[in-house]
Amino acid sequence: MSSRRNSHRRGRRMKNEMNVVPYIDVMLVLLVIFMVTAPMITPGLINLPSVGQAATVPSTPVEIELAENGDVSIRLREAGNTFQKIEKDNLLSEVQALVQADTPVIIAADGKVPYEDVVKVMDTLRSNGLNRLGLLVNQNGESSSN
Repeated sequence: MSSRRNSHRRGRRMKNEMNVVPYIDVMLVLLVIFMVTAPMITPGLINLPSVGQAATVPSTPVEIELAENGDVSIRLREAGNTFQKIEKDNLLSEVQALVQADTPVIIAADGKVPYEDVVKVMDTLRSNGLNRLGLLVNQNGESSSN
């Protein structure tokens, strides 16, 4: 009787292998589903702004130029207008004289002007009600004084 039990145990040994056939079947079904549905999906169109559209300004802005040596100049950005030097203390009154309700103000600073000076000018203008402020972007690598 003991030999019968031993032979029974030897015949039903446990396997250490994993059956992966069901996983392959599921993977193939998913592959077929994705292959069928992929051509049916239409990509959404997103209209992103371009640099050309963002650079256009609808009204004539007031431009403030900060030079490396500390000089401050101002002008209306129209054809033929040149920068006029002003004192730093008179900057706010000069800008308010040129600005109307929706006039933007652009600050053009030399690359060697400390960032702190540019932020101080922006803070002064913003705290006095001028909210349409911007920084001039030099896209061509040329100087901004035309």
